[in-house]
Amino acid sequence: MKTTTLIYALALGLVTSTSSYAAAQSVDSCIAALQKQKTGEFIKLEKLNVAGKPFYEFEIKDSKGVEWEFMCDAKSGKITEMESEVSSVNDEAFKKNAKVTEKEAIDIALKAHPGTAQEIEYEIEENGDASYELDIVNDKGVETKVEVNAANGKIIEVSKEAWEIGEEADEKR
Repeated sequence: MKTTTLIYALALGLVTSTSSYAAAQSVDSCIAALQKQKTGEFIKLEKLNVAGKPFYEFEIKDSKGVEWEFMCDAKSGKITEMESEVSSVNDEAFKKNAKVTEKEAIDIALKAHPGTAQEIEYEIEENGDASYELDIVNDKGVETKVEVNAANGKIIEVSKEAWEIGEEADEKR
């Protein structure tokens, strides 16, 4: 609970100091919408730009220890995406649909967005599809998240990180 309170307080302080009261309201709306879908401990909050639009990505850990990511539209306060994380490519939910190797996914992401792959997560989309989510840092220090479909190698989503509060529970890479 302390982590939840700290992340929430930091997020509101950061949002209200760098933008407007309306932005703080959208964080409130995002948290309220998220809590209707899943309860758990807040792990991390990121402000992302996806195709020029602002989003918040919340990461929480539920009572069973499963990590979940929620994308929330920063303007409307509505949840737009929910994914669960698994610990490895060998997780049954991941490998049943995966035809692209981790190395292939990294190569695909780096070809489109040159830099260094700092982290990789293995995710299960709402529809059951498996995907790799890579954090790539370029030579200017800008972090880009690139999500690669594990079945066909297509890039699903690309976002630029504006800021991050909290840490990954178990860093990979």
